[in-house]
Amino acid sequence: MDPKELTDGLIQFVIFLFSTTCHEASHAFAAQRGGDPTAFNAGQASLNPWPHIRREPFGMVLMPLLCYAAGGFMIGWASAPYDPLWAQRHPRRAGAMSLAGPAANFALVLIAALLLNVGAVSGLFKSEQAGGIEQFLAVMFNLNLLLGIFNLIPIPPLDGFTAVALFLPESAALRLFALGAQIRRFSFLVLLLGYQYFGTILNPLRALAVHYLLPLYQ
Repeated sequence: MDPKELTDGLIQFVIFLFSTTCHEASHAFAAQRGGDPTAFNAGQASLNPWPHIRREPFGMVLMPLLCYAAGGFMIGWASAPYDPLWAQRHPRRAGAMSLAGPAANFALVLIAALLLNVGAVSGLFKSEQAGGIEQFLAVMFNLNLLLGIFNLIPIPPLDGFTAVALFLPESAALRLFALGAQIRRFSFLVLLLGYQYFGTILNPLRALAVHYLLPLYQ
């Protein structure tokens, strides 16, 4: 790898760690607010990435670096523990907890979009010294858009599956959770297939996001 590739990789990795940490910390905080302190007590309601790396070292460190080394965009995973009995007693709270992770990613998308627009209008990005800032914000916009949309796909173990409980009667939500537990063993295969065709979902949504959120930056 040349120095530029190493620099680009470092920027992507820092943003991946930060974005994934925000995602999981939001899960932990929402669960604690909803009555399940499991992740909160494990130290995961924190913007310190270490508790999340310690829980999922392969998904948080090795997988994104391998993806980048293979010529792809950094992708990986993390997880926050929760009490399944709490989820059964309060399926809608569990749904809100699941939705909190993607919501954190979309919040970062909005922050990055705001700063990119401000930078474009102010002329900040015309200076060579600000090139790194612009790249950082552009990667933060794109990566968090990817993470937020991908995690909303309604298949286990993605957040979108549990978040469906917010729109169902509690009895139906409990049946959904039971179904998820049965098919979870096949989740990895489903995720591989979903990721293979994810571009057909992401590309038009990204085009819309760029059009509406970055009107001054384009």
